[in-house]
Amino acid sequence: MSPDLKLATAYIMPLGGEDLRPVLESLNKHKKYFRSVVAKAVNLKFAPDVRFREDETFEEAMRIERLLHSDKVRQDIARKDDARADGGDDDD
Repeated sequence: MSPDLKLATAYIMPLGGEDLRPVLESLNKHKKYFRSVVAKAVNLKFAPDVRFREDETFEEAMRIERLLHSDKVRQDIARKDDARADGGDDDD
């Protein structure tokens, strides 16, 4: 929701992450219907305009997961573990 409650953004991702464009197009085509449903469900002076956007959090989570499992990160973790085992300082 925007601070003035006039705009509501719904982030969506179809199951399996496929066919996103047709789903977004269909939702946006019928956004007046969703706005009327929201207007009936909430007690606001104005019903918010509803917009639909791609939910990119899954892709971002996968990107972070790939980074954490990359060889470079594994080398850094192994070095810190070795330093701790040798009694070294682990504050790099």
